[in-house]
Order: sequence, then C-alpha cells, then structure tokens
Amino acid sequence: MTELTALRRATDAEILLPGDAGYEEVRSVYAGAGDPAVIVRPSTPEQVAEALGLAREHGLPVSVRSGGHGANSFPNPGGLVIDMAAFDTVEVRGDGTVRVGTAATWGEVADALAPHGLVITSGDTREVGVGGIALGGGVGWLVRSVGLTVDVLEAVELVTVDGRCITASAASEPELFWALRGGGGNFGVATHFTFRPASLPAVVGGRIEVGFDDLAATLRAWRDAMRLAPDELSVTFLALPALPSGAPRTAQLLVCYAGDDEEAGRAAIAPLLELPGVTGSQIARRPYGELVASAAAPPPVPVVGGEGFADFDDEVVDAFASAVADYAGPAVASARYLGGAFSRIDPEATAFAIREAEVLLFRVAFLPPGTPPELAEAAEESWRPVRARTTGSYGNFVEASDPAHLARIYPPATLERLRAVKRAFDPENLLARNHNIV
Repeated sequence: MTELTALRRATDAEILLPGDAGYEEVRSVYAGAGDPAVIVRPSTPEQVAEALGLAREHGLPVSVRSGGHGANSFPNPGGLVIDMAAFDTVEVRGDGTVRVGTAATWGEVADALAPHGLVITSGDTREVGVGGIALGGGVGWLVRSVGLTVDVLEAVELVTVDGRCITASAASEPELFWALRGGGGNFGVATHFTFRPASLPAVVGGRIEVGFDDLAATLRAWRDAMRLAPDELSVTFLALPALPSGAPRTAQLLVCYAGDDEEAGRAAIAPLLELPGVTGSQIARRPYGELVASAAAPPPVPVVGGEGFADFDDEVVDAFASAVADYAGPAVASARYLGGAFSRIDPEATAFAIREAEVLLFRVAFLPPGTPPELAEAAEESWRPVRARTTGSYGNFVEASDPAHLARIYPPATLERLRAVKRAFDPENLLARNHNIV
C-alpha cells in the first residue's frame, strides 16, 4: 500500500485508493463491482497520459471508465482504473460539428442539441455514456435513417499508451480512425469525439402495445411490414418481463420515424397498428430526446445474456418467439430491425463490419439474489436455438470477455486488420480489459 500511496505524488490527477471517500462509487459499473488497486480521475489529456505512465511503471492492468454503463463489466482486480468522468462537455461548433466528451451521457447530448434542431444517433437510453457507444458501434433509435453512431463520427481525440495526445480522423491516422469505429478501447484512451449531427427538429414515435397470444405470428407480420417500410422508420420489438401480480405478459414496438412531418410519420407507422396482437398505442410528434428519456435501462443485477445478428426468416422467428415466451424467469428481449442507412455502409469502411443482417436479437435474463441455479441453466438453454441461428455478435451487447467472442464480433479480415492496428498502437497490450484484440 506504501507504493500505491506514492502514486499520489506522481500526478496532479485525483487518486482514489481502497477506503478513500468516493472509491466505492467509482469502482462499480452498471454490470458489476470491481476491485481495482487504484483509481485515477484525470481532468486533462495530459493527466490521462500520466495515469497510463503510472500503470506501465507499476505493472498495473488498465481499464477505462467513461459512462460506467456497459453490459460488459471487464473486472480489473488489483489494477488501475482511469475514471473519465471529468470529460463530459458537449460543444456545438460553428462548422456544424459537435464535440463531445467521452463521459457525457446521450441524454445530455440530446438536451444540448435540441435547441439547435440537431441529433446524433445514439444508444437507446439517457444514462448510457458516449464513449462506449462511440467506440463500439451505436445501434439506436435512428439506425435505419442515419446509421450507427460510428457512421457519423468524424474525429477521435485520444491519448496513446506511450503518452501522446493525438487526433484520429480520415485525414490524420486514418487506419487508427478506422479501427476506433467499432474496435472499442483497444488502441488508446479516448477523451473527446467529433460528430456530424443530423438536422431533425422532431420525430414521430412512441410505442405500440402488443399481446403475447401468438407471438410468432405477430413477429412474422411485423417483419413483413418492416421489409416494406421507409428508411425513416426504425422499430424495435421489446418483450417485457412478467409482473409480480401475475398479469399477462406484454410486449411493445418502440417506434421512431425520423421526420417532423406528423402526417408522413403516421402514414409510415399505420401498417404496424394493423398487426395481429396490437392492443394500443401512444404515438406522437415529439423531440428526439423525449424518446431517449422514455427508454428505461434494465436493473443492474447479474444476468444471463444472449444476442446475435440474423436474417429474420420463419425459423429464426419461431426460435426467438419460443425463447421469449417459454422462459419462466424475469427477462427482457428485443428484436431490432436493421437495414436502411445501417446496411448502405461498406463493411470495410469501419471496424463495425456486420452490415447485412436483417435484425439484431437480444435477451437478458435477470438473476437476482436467491435465483435457483436451474433457472440460470434454463436461461442458457432457452436461448441456445436462437444463438445457433445467428451469424455474429454486437460487441457492446456481449457481457463476457471470452476471447472466443472476437470471432463473432469481427469477420476474419476485419479482425486481422484490427490486430495490425493494435500492434502499432498498443504492442504490450496495456489496454486489455475489453474485448481484447490480440
């Protein structure tokens, strides 16, 4: 501990050690609690560089905390956590771009852009931080109309493991810029992002309530409707957990038409209101930020997760419907329809290379304290038929750090290209607490 205490003299950044006020709050992230030996809280890029230097000097593994909301906790026992909470500004620039700190939340971004009639495609909920989404992909409410968050990213300011403060863009360090758009935090510590926002004063959206009586039939009809839908319409099917009261389970279609013409939006949404099983709807013209604020994040308890990209043929529909309807424990499941702007990007343009899938499927089964082991096993078993029919994974939805996941997140050519960038910018793999590219 004497050695760790000496760290305080090596940097002007705030240092937290076990037992210090604030340590307990910062050591924890959404997906679980960590047990780092030291937490460094920089407020400048130079202090980030100092933190990386301390980690190298003392042989401490490094993890980076931006919003603290990742599905993957990547525990770092005995290591050094760089808490980026001070990097939370949102700046609308005169050239039409937006510069955002890595620890800002997407709710804060939406609030800052609303007076300007601008939006950046983002995660689904207010609380999610910018950094993880911006480096991992960014599948959200505008995925069909605008694409991924990485698709509107124009530059990344980051600190390399050897202490350099650089900017990666199409014009400067283009190969690193390619890798950062989907490759996660493998190559440096991002401090700020520059985005090209879309002009969107309002959207038409909300939710459509759906019953569980014949889930497969509803999902097939929804798929067929989305195959004919305009790119402005993004929709996610969301199955809600059973209520303690024993009331029938329900589901929702979360709807966003990217346009402020309410008549056009309602016309695009109208076929969804005719789907079998629809029981009600709440659709209106509203600010984009209102949709982001309306989506609740799942509770931070242990989970068994499942996810994957797929073509939504009848076999996949039936497997997904069975996994959702037949599992007896508390769970949330979603099917996000893709296509549109998401699929028009060349798979080689960014490190997020899975661009041809029709849907992104996701399910988390919650395991609160006292959950019987057989229920966790049942959660794994119920998702297995779905997983067997998926063709890849979205890294931000993969909660485990098993290296085998890399082959599902990245196609072979993409992974080899990422490894070359990793060798160039982090040859000693200092940044290993992630979906580690080695």
